[in-house]
Amino acid sequence: MGNNQLSSITLQGSRIVVAGGTSGIGFAVAEAAAKSGAEVIIASSKPERVAAALERLPQGTRGEPLDFSDEAQVRAFFARVGAFDHLVYTAGETLLLQNLADLSIEAAQRAFEVRYWGALKAVKYGAPLIRAGGSITLTSGVASSRPLPAWTIPSSILGAIESLTRTLAVELAPLRVNAVAPGVLRTALWDNMSEADREGLYDYIAEKMPVRRVGEASDVAQTYLYLMQQGFSTGQVIVVDGGHVLV
Repeated sequence: MGNNQLSSITLQGSRIVVAGGTSGIGFAVAEAAAKSGAEVIIASSKPERVAAALERLPQGTRGEPLDFSDEAQVRAFFARVGAFDHLVYTAGETLLLQNLADLSIEAAQRAFEVRYWGALKAVKYGAPLIRAGGSITLTSGVASSRPLPAWTIPSSILGAIESLTRTLAVELAPLRVNAVAPGVLRTALWDNMSEADREGLYDYIAEKMPVRRVGEASDVAQTYLYLMQQGFSTGQVIVVDGGHVLV
């Protein structure tokens, strides 16, 4: 496509699979992509959440319940989807935040199941179906490079995702593979905290941040769309954190 390659990549009429598209970042990406003219297919583990999301997303969006820890389910899901253009992986459970001394190794191993192994399964079975000019965008987070106490497992998972992104960009070339690393956002990720603790965290982070607020899912959704349409970026981790890594 030469010099016209960049401008020719559009979401209009493309097919996009958003793993974890029922809430938070995934929902925001699915909504933005559908409004850009894409055919969007969401997948999430709970049928009721898929149904609720489809009621709020633009007409024409499709969705299925999918357990990303089950390889057979992931394989069958992509076989049903068939050829498509972009894969976005945002699926994940609530964070396992524990000091090392109190950490359950079994729980730590389970924490990798959806966020890391689920992403790997989705790429394994989704990548062969992605059409020329398509892309894969995974999800990391700023804790990969700016960890805090009790973040041993989440930071490890995020670091693994970033290494996976770079490796896949080489192995799957010319298919583009990138990742987005959000900062603290107001999403269901923090639902394992009490409301008081959650709001306290938001206030604490906002006071330190250069932008003086925590982010919203919509703040980072456009970065995923940019990476789908920007045909010259691969192996990159794009940080969208309101300046959190600076302070």
